[in-house]
Amino acid sequence: MIHTLRYEPIPSSFYTRTRDKLAAQLPAGSLVIVHANDIYPTNADGTLAHHQNANLFYLTGIDQEETVLLMRVGENGSHTDTLLLRETNEHIVIWEGARLTRETATLLSGIQDVRWTDTYNALLAEWVPAAGQLWLETDNHPRRLTYVQTRNERMAAALKASYPDTKVKSLYPLLAEMRLVKAPEELVQLRQACRITGEGFTELLPSIRPGMGEWELEAALSAGYIKRRARKFSFHPIIASGADTCVLHYITNHKECREGDLILFDIGAEYGGYAGDMTRTVPAGGKFTPRQRAVYDAVLAAHRYAVSIMRPGLDKAEYERRVRVFMAGELVKLGLLTQEEVDAQPENPLCVRKYFMHGTSHSLGLDVHDVSPDAPVFAAGQVWTVEPGIYIPAENIGIRIETDILILEDGAEDLIPNAPLDAEEIERLMRP
Repeated sequence: MIHTLRYEPIPSSFYTRTRDKLAAQLPAGSLVIVHANDIYPTNADGTLAHHQNANLFYLTGIDQEETVLLMRVGENGSHTDTLLLRETNEHIVIWEGARLTRETATLLSGIQDVRWTDTYNALLAEWVPAAGQLWLETDNHPRRLTYVQTRNERMAAALKASYPDTKVKSLYPLLAEMRLVKAPEELVQLRQACRITGEGFTELLPSIRPGMGEWELEAALSAGYIKRRARKFSFHPIIASGADTCVLHYITNHKECREGDLILFDIGAEYGGYAGDMTRTVPAGGKFTPRQRAVYDAVLAAHRYAVSIMRPGLDKAEYERRVRVFMAGELVKLGLLTQEEVDAQPENPLCVRKYFMHGTSHSLGLDVHDVSPDAPVFAAGQVWTVEPGIYIPAENIGIRIETDILILEDGAEDLIPNAPLDAEEIERLMRP
């Protein structure tokens, strides 16, 4: 293991292949420029921990600030790659620790031409005017909502201002399509992230008691993940009890769990840049009430139905419609919808959104809500979450069950088999 990494890295041959695949889709004369994410400030001299730009990591395997990938594309997909790194000096070594050497960066990325970032402007002055097209990283994820400008956006604006006559294109649709199907090397990392996600949760189950703080459960999960070599949670954990199980993105985790409460855990561990994502809902006291159990079993039935139809060739939109039809039947059984309400839109019963208001699945990979084309079709090698839920605020019952599924040629594989799904198994593991 490289001494600067907590995880076992993907072989550099994978990153060489991803660059080859990208270059093969670009016209000769293209110049690709992808930057690392910024280190974002908090207050005074504080900063957030660095979180790498997923596309740069996908193309290079480099998880370091101020990194830049430059790719010059020639005829028939040939390309010359240059990697720019932040240069280590004595001050950085003392205060922050050494950064990557050129040799280590080559070992990780497969790129032979590694230079320091202070050469960036000189290289642009030479290469941009000669380029037919500039291909830049943009974040066009449909769920993105932020007012903070990324480093790639800032550098793109500067490039357009300095070279106004150069044609600029977005890498987003190409990389979204490429990242949708996971290579075997990526599945190794995803399996580790999912294994850690499930093991940490299962280890926690026997210790859950009424009176515990949601924050205590978060702390225990964090310890369980980090000791298994995860770097951190793959997203801010949701540990919601009582009425807040009905809040989809509750993240304050500040209340005590009471007897009779449900506790909803929407959690995941990050390993080697890849994300696990799992949701389980458990009774604080170790035993579901009859009504909680009925709702739980309805969600689990929808979950298992969704997995059973997740097969190559099925449109994602059609998949979501079929799950809504199934869920409508479960909501009628629970007395939450009438058959007349469902029959008004039998082919697409949007009335289910009163109790199941989100989608069933999203792509998973380097990002928790991973990039994908606008209208994806399921195919072998894709990894998707499956996370139906039923939320009844009037009864303080919110239940979501989520696991991560690898689509196979002839079926589907649960990547988190080590975390219980059945209510009986959850109760057994929680029993004192």
